[in-house]
This record gives sequence, C-alpha cells and structure tokens, in this order.
Amino acid sequence: AATGSPPPTFPASTPSARGHDGGPLDNLLQAIHTVLSRIPDTLIAIVARFSIAAVFWKSGQTKIDGLAIDIVEGTFTWGWPRLSESALALFQDEYKLPVLPPDLAALAAAGAEHLFPLLILFGLATRLSAMALLVMTLTIQIFVYPSAYPVHGVWAAVLLFLMARTPGGPITKEIKPAAAIAWKRIGFGEVLRGGRPIELYD
Repeated sequence: AATGSPPPTFPASTPSARGHDGGPLDNLLQAIHTVLSRIPDTLIAIVARFSIAAVFWKSGQTKIDGLAIDIVEGTFTWGWPRLSESALALFQDEYKLPVLPPDLAALAAAGAEHLFPLLILFGLATRLSAMALLVMTLTIQIFVYPSAYPVHGVWAAVLLFLMARTPGGPITKEIKPAAAIAWKRIGFGEVLRGGRPIELYD
C-alpha cells in the first residue's frame, strides 16, 4: 500500500465464525461432533467382525445338513456336516458360475462361509480371510445377483475396513476376541519393527 494510506480493516468476527460462541445450536452440534469423534475404533472393529462373520456364517449354514450353530438364537445341533441337496440344486439352477462345476462350487462356498467367518471373529488371519470373503462378494455380485449391489456394497465396505490395517502402516490398537495378550503388549509396551519403535494410534 502507498505511504499514508489508511490501514486495512477486517470485518468483526461473528459468533458463528468463532465456533463455540455461536449460540445453543452451535454448541449442541459441537458437543455431538465431539462425542461422535470419540467412538473408539475398537468398537467399530468388533461390530464389523461380528456382523460380517454372522452374514456369511448364516449363509453357509443354509448349505449344509447335520450341523447347526447359532449363538444368538441359541440353536445347537451337533453332527457331521454334509452338503445339503438344496444347496447343490441351487448351484445347478441359480448360482451358475462360469468355471467351477456346481458340486465343487457348492462345497467350496459352504466351506469358505464357515472357515473365514470363524477366523475373522477370533482375529486369526483377518486380512486374508476378509479378502477371501471380498472375492466371494464380488463373485456373487458379478455372476449371481448383479441387482443386489446395495447389500454387497455394505459387505465390501466392512471387509475393506478389516483389510485396511496393512502391516506397513501405523499399528492401531484393537481388541480381538482371541488376542487379549496382543492388546496388553500394544497398550503397555513398545512394538518394534526393524529395531525401531512403531507409532501407535488408538
């Protein structure tokens, strides 16, 4: 500015611009935002694990006879599992895959829908199990039920969340039903990679 010109003036800050002093509504929204931002990642992970495991486990249960386990409904039928005739018929008539024969596809689907949900639920090989179920989800979306993309999108989002904890990234503390010891070591001790401590995030 030229010499002698008046100093620049700025508009006075309004209550809404100051955030916390914007009145009851702004204060309420800020309080809600604060509470929601404190939702622990551990809670999200537990809900994600249980929910996606339940989806695929219950689907797998419809494909077998002789073994029925539902801890929520309290259903327990112990026996040697075998592929149901209805499942085989379903893969012959409706779930037609371009490569696998119906009997092998039905058996593979039933096995995967029991094995991988258990691994995810107990925190064992979570990323690989989630990736396997994501491949199944994409297969169903492309070859079986293309119109069910809203449901499959939700499944994919949960599975991608479980897969996103890459070994090369920061470690996130998470309670896994079968990993209480790991929680203590991360919570109270140093985690090293290549002899150097890794930054931890809650």
